[in-house]
Amino acid sequence: MANKPLIVITGASSGFGAKTAQLFNQAGYPLLLLARRIEKIKELPLDFDNVLIEQVDVSNSQEFKQAVKKAEAIYGPTDLLVNNAGIMLLGNIVTQPEDEWQKMLQTNIIGVLNGMKIVLEDMVRRNSGTIINISSIAGFKAFTDHAAYGASKFGVHGLTETVRQEVANSNVRISLVSPGAADTELLTHVTNEKSLDDYLAWKDSMGGVTLDPEKVAETIKFIYDMPQEVTIREIAIAATKQQA
Repeated sequence: MANKPLIVITGASSGFGAKTAQLFNQAGYPLLLLARRIEKIKELPLDFDNVLIEQVDVSNSQEFKQAVKKAEAIYGPTDLLVNNAGIMLLGNIVTQPEDEWQKMLQTNIIGVLNGMKIVLEDMVRRNSGTIINISSIAGFKAFTDHAAYGASKFGVHGLTETVRQEVANSNVRISLVSPGAADTELLTHVTNEKSLDDYLAWKDSMGGVTLDPEKVAETIKFIYDMPQEVTIREIAIAATKQQA
């Protein structure tokens, strides 16, 4: 049994999730790291002594729950859940395949709801615990070719604030981090070449410099390190040169 409580991170194979895993690992926390591509997690520069890795599709509630319960049997109850897993598939609503909408809604919204439901009952019973949902600036501001993605992230904003109100009296913290354009693998899944070209041109307009995922990880830990009686409800973070 580790001295520090369990941290659960979804989408831990790259980007924000991988950097968050490294930060909490360095701080000595036991981790449950979840992703579809677990081979990439195994390549991260981590001390794996107190790390459990599980291949999970967060939209599958049973898979998700089994992984969390397995980790909790080893390390104790989840003290922090970072709902980071997400998919960004850009495209105009007229031409974008409907299955891409479904993939984003299932992962970006249902996956977040699944994670919250799995850990919240115990957190409420213990009057302690933290959930940090990773959204996007596209969750409160519209961007061209982001209709379905924006819908999913606007949804994350809405569900996060709703649940925060529902569990506030139980001393459970629900927070939201909304990054801007960042140097992650999200763009590698975009299938629409024009949408991708437009996005890259937008990135170039910022001098080619976007947000370092490590700064998002540091933001997540900053929120978590606050006393349990303090909730940082939302942080939007972006490269200084991102005007939008």
